[in-house]
Amino acid sequence: MINGILSAISAIKTLEKKLNVSANNIANADTQGFKTSEATSQEVSPQDISTATGTSQVGRGTTLGGVSRDFSCGAFESTSSPTDMAVGGHGFFIVKDAGGETYYTRDGQFHFDKDGRFVTTSGYVVQGWALDPITGETQGATQDITLSSLTSPPEETTHGKTIINLNANAEDKSAGINALAGAWDGDNPDGEHIGDNAYEYRTSIKVYDHAGGTHDVTSYFDKGGTDSTWEYIVTVDPAEDRRLGAAGDNLGLLARGTLVFNDSGALSDMTMDINDGVGNWIAQDVTTDLTNGHFTYHPDFLGASDGSTQMSIQFDFGAFYNGSSWVNDTLSSTQHAAPSNTVYSATDGYGAGDLQSVSVDADGVITGSYSNGQTLNLFQVAIARFNNPQGLNKIGNNLYAETTESGNAIAGRPGTNGLGRIVPNALEQSNVDIAKESVKLILLKRNFQANLNVIRTEDEMTGNLLNIIS
Repeated sequence: MINGILSAISAIKTLEKKLNVSANNIANADTQGFKTSEATSQEVSPQDISTATGTSQVGRGTTLGGVSRDFSCGAFESTSSPTDMAVGGHGFFIVKDAGGETYYTRDGQFHFDKDGRFVTTSGYVVQGWALDPITGETQGATQDITLSSLTSPPEETTHGKTIINLNANAEDKSAGINALAGAWDGDNPDGEHIGDNAYEYRTSIKVYDHAGGTHDVTSYFDKGGTDSTWEYIVTVDPAEDRRLGAAGDNLGLLARGTLVFNDSGALSDMTMDINDGVGNWIAQDVTTDLTNGHFTYHPDFLGASDGSTQMSIQFDFGAFYNGSSWVNDTLSSTQHAAPSNTVYSATDGYGAGDLQSVSVDADGVITGSYSNGQTLNLFQVAIARFNNPQGLNKIGNNLYAETTESGNAIAGRPGTNGLGRIVPNALEQSNVDIAKESVKLILLKRNFQANLNVIRTEDEMTGNLLNIIS
């Protein structure tokens, strides 16, 4: 009669293990990325016994068959942190510990630590690919996502666009073509490099050198020898002019030239001469000396001995040379009978910038926004999948470890090769179903009571038998 008790005891032990599984599910119902487990039981191999009709089998109880995990997605909870993310579909984030061991998690609660490392709440470093900030292409193999620099490097100016209107009724104040350049005095100790009575109009643009320093480039305009012709000069502060050999009156004087307008007031022709810094003028040829259809001038604010810091800035008045004539853009400089003024002014280039914020998109691309207005692609988060995720080994801290049963991790970019995409500003919640677990508890309790009744019945029958014997 002891077999019945042993069967009931096996059931109680199995029910205890299943209760532990349900209890753990309920305990982690509020844990980010937690995956619910399901315990199953199976019959123990029966015992063969002899009967009047031959051989039959009698059961010997039950045992725990296995514990499987449900890797379906949990609900996504929106957060205010730009570095929180969830995997919308299959896949795991890849993280490493200080010793370089690799683990996997569905918990996307990440942040940048004091060393610029992108880490979990437990300090494991998230893995991904570094991105070329210009092309956005991945570089090399996966690596620790770490911001090695919190600044965006400067970019020197290569193009300056100025749209102006020059007053058609203005007078020639500097008396003749190229007289405006002659009015410039770059080494005037009083700091007055050109008199107000030498030109009709001036306008300035801000440019950036190779080191990110800012400088003003000022262009002066005056009526030329005819009603349709204007002369101009391009200048910088003489104290900032570091061109090799630049000296005397020519300090700060970069270029001179003419603008010619047609009867409708549209720009129809343009010339430029470059000043070498000591008074020699080099005429520019439209067939050989243009960049993207524009003349260029060449300031140097840093003064490297090999001339490597000399800049080339395109001089754009809203017209370009197409190989045979000057063609006006939709917005271009004009000569109309109205006060001279600047309609539009812009340059490229920028100074160094400090990182202001980061964001993550659905492709797992981490983008940095900088104080200089630049937005750069920094890293792309890597995720991995397994042929048999049930074979992963749970190690705590919401982490899984690869095993021979799980197979090797197959890493890839979000949204490719069967991997889910990233849900930014969100955390995946546990997929535990509290209602289902509550029903399980009721059933476990009833089954436990039923097996206790088996033991109690066996005990009563054994007691009755012993009483007969005694």
